[in-house]
Amino acid sequence: MNVQDAIATRRSVREFLDTPVPGDVIRRVLEQALRAPSGGNLQPWHLHVVGGEKLAELKAIMRTRVQEAPTGEGSDYDIYPRELVAPYRDRRFAVGEAMYARLGIPREDKAARREWFARNYQFFGAPLALFCSVDRRMGPPQWSDLGMVLQNVMLLLRAEGLDSCPQECWAIYPQTIGSFIALPPERMLFTGMSIGYADRSRPLDALVTERAPLSEVAEFTGI
Repeated sequence: MNVQDAIATRRSVREFLDTPVPGDVIRRVLEQALRAPSGGNLQPWHLHVVGGEKLAELKAIMRTRVQEAPTGEGSDYDIYPRELVAPYRDRRFAVGEAMYARLGIPREDKAARREWFARNYQFFGAPLALFCSVDRRMGPPQWSDLGMVLQNVMLLLRAEGLDSCPQECWAIYPQTIGSFIALPPERMLFTGMSIGYADRSRPLDALVTERAPLSEVAEFTGI
């Protein structure tokens, strides 16, 4: 698979098969992903992979935790701006409505939507989880480096025939996850990711989110 195809076929998959991901494959993917650029070559990312019995244990913990603390434990950063304005607010609303429409869950059925959202914390059935953490002393430039290594991971997973779903929702349970993966106090949980083989029979598999046209987000000078 070339890079163009990997980009075109990458999706935030929310329905996975329980087919195991070979350990040598995920190690190869991460080894290659570490070639991501970083300012000053700081390489600020820390990656934590969880699978097998430990992942089953974490899923069990989270089934209880989302009942005990449905709104989370308080994140170390704002996942979205507190005042999300157009066009960003409109894009977020549109993708949510498109997803729930495919699932057949109407807007007024809040309970069903909460139940579906809780599947985030079961990794949508994926057999492998990845968490990314960063030293709390790092700032926004280093956070952009995290995005670059995670993008590498997701594209390399596609090259291996695998899929993923990046999930910043994990940031609202920093205490639970920090304890589970033994994060030292100087490191902050940034995000999580589900990894596995997509279940192509499920309704969300056909969901392709829209992107703004190039003319809306790019300007060209002198060319």
